[in-house]
Order: sequence, then C-alpha cells, then structure tokens
Amino acid sequence: MRVAIIGAGSAGLAALRQCMLHLNTSNRVQDDCRITEVICYEKTDKIGGTWVYIPETGVDRYGLPIHSSMYDNLRSNLPKEVMGYPDFPIDENIPKSYLTRTEILDFLNRYCDHFQLRPCIRFLHNVELIEPLSKDPGAVAAEANQWTVKVKDLESGTTSNEIFDKIMVCNGHYFQPNLPIIQGQDQFKGLQIHSHDYRVPDTFANKIVVVVGAGPSGMDLALDISKTADKVILSHHNREPINTVFPDNVIQVKDIIKLDDKKAHFADGRIENADVIFYCTGYKYSFPFLAESCGVRVDSNMVTPLWKHLISIENPSLAFIGLPFYVCAFSMCDLQVRFVLKFWLEPNKLPEKSTMRAEEAAEFAQKKQKGLLKQHFHMMGPEQGKYYDDLANTAGITSLPPVLTKLHDDSSMRFLDDLTHYREDRYKIVDDFNYIKL
Repeated sequence: MRVAIIGAGSAGLAALRQCMLHLNTSNRVQDDCRITEVICYEKTDKIGGTWVYIPETGVDRYGLPIHSSMYDNLRSNLPKEVMGYPDFPIDENIPKSYLTRTEILDFLNRYCDHFQLRPCIRFLHNVELIEPLSKDPGAVAAEANQWTVKVKDLESGTTSNEIFDKIMVCNGHYFQPNLPIIQGQDQFKGLQIHSHDYRVPDTFANKIVVVVGAGPSGMDLALDISKTADKVILSHHNREPINTVFPDNVIQVKDIIKLDDKKAHFADGRIENADVIFYCTGYKYSFPFLAESCGVRVDSNMVTPLWKHLISIENPSLAFIGLPFYVCAFSMCDLQVRFVLKFWLEPNKLPEKSTMRAEEAAEFAQKKQKGLLKQHFHMMGPEQGKYYDDLANTAGITSLPPVLTKLHDDSSMRFLDDLTHYREDRYKIVDDFNYIKL
C-alpha cells in the first residue's frame, strides 16, 4: 500500500508519524493491507504549514499563493498543555502556557526530527491534481481503488504522475480568505486587506481601522493593531456581548452594511470615517488539487460527503485530516489518523455508504436545530470531547484524555472575558481528568 500525504504542517506530520509506525509491518490477518511506502508532499521548503512566518504576501518565487497566514506578533490562543501530540507533549518545564509562533514552530521541528520524518517529505513539490485511477475518467464519484497524483518539482520545473493506494489530505484551512460582499466595496478609496495578508501592526500606524469580524483572529488582531492605529472600530454580529476590556482606542459597533469612498456605515446607524477595512472574516476550505471525480465538494464551507468529518464516503481511500476547528488540533489530528488507519490497515469493515451518509445528515440536522449553519458544521468547541470519544469507540482505539477539553474550554472563556491578560495564565495537567492553575 502506497500512501500520499498532502502537506507537512501539524496535520501532515501527525499523519506521517502514524503511517511510519506501520511502514512495512506485516499484518497476519491480511498481509496486503500494510504500508509499503509513504510520501509527504510539501510545496514549501519547510515543515510547519501556517506556523511558518513569511514576511511577504501575495505569491512566492514560484508563482504560487503564499500559504501561511502567520503574523509577526502572534502568540498561541491555547495553552501549551493542550497543544502537544499524545506521544510528544510540549515541554512542561517551559515557564509559561501561551507560546509564541517561533516556539510552536520549534516544537513542530523537534517532533519531526524526533520521529525522523524528514526523509519521507518531498519539499518544494506542489500537488497539482489528484484524481481516481479509473477506467472511466469521466465518471464522477466512482469509487477509486487507486489514485493518480500529479506533482510538480518546483526547483526543476518537471512534472510527474505517481500512483497511490491511499490519500491523506492535510493542507490546512487557514489560507483561502473568506471575503464578505459589502455594498460599496468598489467605491471605498482606502486600503482593504484580509487577515491572511497581515504581518505587522506598523501597516496601520496612525490610521482609523474597521476590523470586520470578532472571532478569535478579529479580537486578537484588533488588540494587536491598537498599539499603532489611531482608532480601531470592531464591527461584529456576536449574539453575546464581548466582556473583555479593550484599550481606549478600540470601540465595538454592529455589522458593517455599506461603504462609500471614505466612510463605513453600520447596522446601528453609526457612520465612521475609515482609512482601512480589515477583514478578519475567516477562511474557506479549499482543495484546488482535487478533481471533481474525487467525490468530495465544499458546500457553503462544509466539506461533504464525509464520514466522521474524515473519510470520503464515495471514496474511502481518501481522507481529510484536521478539518474540525475550535479543537486541540495537534492531538485531534493524531487521533484522526489512527482512526483512518484502523480501517485502512485492519479488516474493520466500514459501514454501508447509506449508513455513513445518514450519520452525516443526522449530525447536520442536530447542528441546524441549534441554529448553526453549514459553515459551522466542522466547528466543535465544547462538543469536541464527544467527537474524540466517538472516533475512539467506533474504531476501538485510545481516545484523548478529557482534561484536554476541560482546559480548552477554560482557556476559551478566559479569552472572551479578559483578552488583554488571559495569556498570563499558567496551567498544569495533573492527570487525565484534572488540571490546576499555577
């Protein structure tokens, strides 16, 4: 069995780590169900994905869109105690819980080297197309037993086609900007920028900035740019008021509804002068290398049809690692990969496609009943513990300790209540169920 992994960020590294554990190991029950080769394709020259800081924006020297959305002052918005991998935690002796981007990237490099993953990574190789190896190439969503992967070696400029039995897509979901449509956008004479292209606060020095969106990035970036901006106007439609105390030059207003040449108009009737419209409106799931015949689509930012947010229902030899958000991402990716491999490597029979589709539909109906939209389908938050346990129970593998979800929930509440100071908190995990604040 040849396995291809797309991307060498935190998800791709977890996939590579777990696949290599099974490399060339014999399966007594079914010896042909074993991994004989695993290759990870990474289009940049470094591991780490979005954790790699690149000062430039736009396109790279090969003409490809710059993948990373990392900005210079970023610190993790989750404590290190929930950010490690199950078999490789972040050093608990580091005397703080919230790490800088460079500390997280250093950790990922240590993980990569500790498990000797680099030899299996082909750097500067861009996957251009994945499609089923089918006798009928025009067949949409016909189940694939093998895959053709078209890859370009960016240094040499040569393109080749490789055949794989299984595909793990680990290309992340913080690189394709989601831009809202606002009346008068084309008339506005100031700067309009998405957070994907933000790097340093000096960009907004002495300017009046409208931040659109108050998710984690919108709140963090409003705080970051308030150090240099003259005025920051945080525009959002959160159902609950944001309790955190912002600096004096940050104000909160309702949704932005219209722009003209120099002003922003808001839903509460307020009109403000503006130099910059700063879109902190999230990202779209994007798989530009997947042919339609792969049988997976993005529908209003819901990747579907998938079983357990993971396995393609139409083509179960195709898996997507790391789609859920508001999670303990590194550990979740490790769990997801173990789940997928359980069904790929052992004679665990997948449910019927109709059963898998029904499960996905039932979960969507539950979320819809709670007032959530398709774009929220992969959102976990307080429900993440149930998701982890469901994966573990379904596949008969070890789940993640409940303390991770508990600590994640506490950190998330502290983020909302005291954005300015919550990163001063320090935690220590006591056991699988309990943590303490130091």
